[in-house]
Amino acid sequence: MIVKELEKMVRKALSDDAEIVFEHPENMEYGDYSTNVALVLAKQLGKNPREVAESIVSNFDIRALDFLEKVEVAGPGFLNFFLTKKYFIREAKEIAGKKEKYGRGEGKKKVMVEFTDPNPFKEFHIGHLYSNAAGESISRLLELQGAEVKRVNYQGDVGLHVAKAIWGMQQSSHQMPEEKASLSKKAQFLGACYAYGNSVYEPVDKILLVGSPKDSRDSWQKQEESDDTKRINEINTAVYDKSDKEVNRLYEQGKKWSLDYFKQMYERLGTKFDTYYFESDSAKIGKKIVEEGVKKGIFEKSQGAIIFPGEKYGLHSRVFINSKGLPTYEAKELGLAPTKYKDFQYDLSLIITGNEIIDYFKVLLAALKEIDPMLSEKTKHLSHGMVRLPEGKMSSRSGNIVTGEELIDEVKRRVRDIMKSSESEVAKEEQESAAETIAIGAIKYSLLRVSLGKDIIFDFEKSLSLQGESGPYLQYTYVRCKSILRETEPLTKLSLVSFAKLSLVKEEVVLLRLLYRFPEVARDSAKNFTPHMVAGFVFDVAQAYNNFYAKHRVLKADTKEQKDFRLLLTSATAQIIQNSLHLLGIKTLEQM
Repeated sequence: MIVKELEKMVRKALSDDAEIVFEHPENMEYGDYSTNVALVLAKQLGKNPREVAESIVSNFDIRALDFLEKVEVAGPGFLNFFLTKKYFIREAKEIAGKKEKYGRGEGKKKVMVEFTDPNPFKEFHIGHLYSNAAGESISRLLELQGAEVKRVNYQGDVGLHVAKAIWGMQQSSHQMPEEKASLSKKAQFLGACYAYGNSVYEPVDKILLVGSPKDSRDSWQKQEESDDTKRINEINTAVYDKSDKEVNRLYEQGKKWSLDYFKQMYERLGTKFDTYYFESDSAKIGKKIVEEGVKKGIFEKSQGAIIFPGEKYGLHSRVFINSKGLPTYEAKELGLAPTKYKDFQYDLSLIITGNEIIDYFKVLLAALKEIDPMLSEKTKHLSHGMVRLPEGKMSSRSGNIVTGEELIDEVKRRVRDIMKSSESEVAKEEQESAAETIAIGAIKYSLLRVSLGKDIIFDFEKSLSLQGESGPYLQYTYVRCKSILRETEPLTKLSLVSFAKLSLVKEEVVLLRLLYRFPEVARDSAKNFTPHMVAGFVFDVAQAYNNFYAKHRVLKADTKEQKDFRLLLTSATAQIIQNSLHLLGIKTLEQM
């Protein structure tokens, strides 16, 4: 990676251990890289920063470097580095030759990435869609850097939500889908049953403690159980101890329907999990950990429940075993951590969820730190924002939430309409598959182009635009490149051409000065868990290529050397777009 060479060069000139940070100037007129190390050193040494910068430059022997054209001192003391045309062309050849291997790192980390995490008996909503897109992209980014990645999915197959759904199934048995019904219909039925059970349930006590110790403990409320609430609580206990034959039957049926449906969704989204974890397995382990933690003073008994006193750590308190003796979600998570590590001794465990449970994870990790500091240190929680739709743009089948499937199908319907009206080149028998690929790409790019912590309003028109920052725009640019390349001979001999004397136009230079950045962008995106950096980079590349294409001919270039170079540029661009989209979990097409 060229930035490492620049860092070695600057450090040699400095003879100092100062931190050296390189950035790409927003305006390419100021070079390909810039660093403010002279300003930092000048402040420490009490010297004029421009003099320090000029002193650093005087120690460079640029003549011995074929990748560096010049170094300039700018402004108060910035160092601007300009790379050579020879280097850019060499990288373009490298891209075209290495293809999907271009930019691959040599890391050896073992990383477990937990994401999506839909609960059986409930809907697979657009939040799960976001978590899946983010988790799959981050997994691919880490894999490109050489990490061994295990994708895992943790699902709540026990708990009150299951009891509510089973109660709803009992009340709605006359509407039960037949076994031959579609998985979508079965999932809709289970979601409706859960919603019904949730609407009648009145909790006997609050399981979340908030605020100061006094406020939180005084906030517990006791009330009489309704008949429906009582029955749901009985079902909840029966699910844990498997004591009711009819409950067991509905449980197994509903769980299978849910998991089969979820797998169908994962296939559409392009994710394959290595391991599925379930709360029913981690519950007993977590309960034992909490009970042992009471003896160690980590947890406390309170009004028949066991809590983690978060206020001691500047957090809120949470119940880990409720007053009925059942482990809560928190306790199950504690049981999951050592289970995951036993299965795969990771260097890092990433857990990706919506940002509505950030505070919950702070408490959980504080408790884990007291129980197992090593596992706590290796665990990182990443949160993403909420996804909303513009009001009135589409309605959900259930009337309260839009599922992931509904969003995909709606975008896909719009893609099909566009294909019909635009006389798509895709053969009729392939249009359904193409529409699916374009729809998934449109959704994923819209989600991943925004930094993970921010909320998103999904815009249908912008997500499908062929003129703006969208998945289809990038897919179409790739199709444009491939259509040009199909019109010529294979490019295998171009690696032997130097192009040293070729005069390049401005648009070619701009594109070359972007393409080589891919390994660096991919590395930084993996390091910081920021897929939006790749999304922004690949859009810049596509935009630069389209600007070039609008002004200059490729197949009918003025000279053979110019044509060969532009074919190389087109090939490298197509490869970078394909590699970048792969990192975002988006497929490319040959025709649109």
